[in-house]
Amino acid sequence: MRTISMKPAKLLGALALLALGGCTTVPEATAPPTELAIAQSWSGDYPVAELKLLPPGQQQLASGYLGSAAAFGPVWAAFKPGEAAPALDFGKQMVVFHRNVAYYNRTRIFKVTLKDGVADVLAAETMSAIPVTDRVAMAMAVIARSGVTGIQAGTVRIPVRAQ
Repeated sequence: MRTISMKPAKLLGALALLALGGCTTVPEATAPPTELAIAQSWSGDYPVAELKLLPPGQQQLASGYLGSAAAFGPVWAAFKPGEAAPALDFGKQMVVFHRNVAYYNRTRIFKVTLKDGVADVLAAETMSAIPVTDRVAMAMAVIARSGVTGIQAGTVRIPVRAQ
């Protein structure tokens, strides 16, 4: 019997090559994120008492989306009382939002990126130590719906439902 002697690093490399030899597919590289155009945007105050108007599952999150006129209408009325809601085509568009959760800070959405179907809402906020009491600052932006299958809200991924 003959013994083959290898250094540990070479042995691990050889084992890795043997393991990879059994693979039949090569993982595909994912595309880099693309920036979605923001068609319209708004910023302002939103009453804490009306957070219940946000879609179920999104009421406690900093980011989310409104995917229909029925969801958008009441939120807009609380966000901009007395102002007519903008005309949007929810078959082709959706509204993403970002809001304060702990401290009242002015906010605005400056970019929305899309990677592998998931939109990430990027917002800038002022910094304060004023706790949220009766109002939060909220920003909303209109983006194209095409290709968006989810919204990333921190560690939570919200599935986007078809219109």
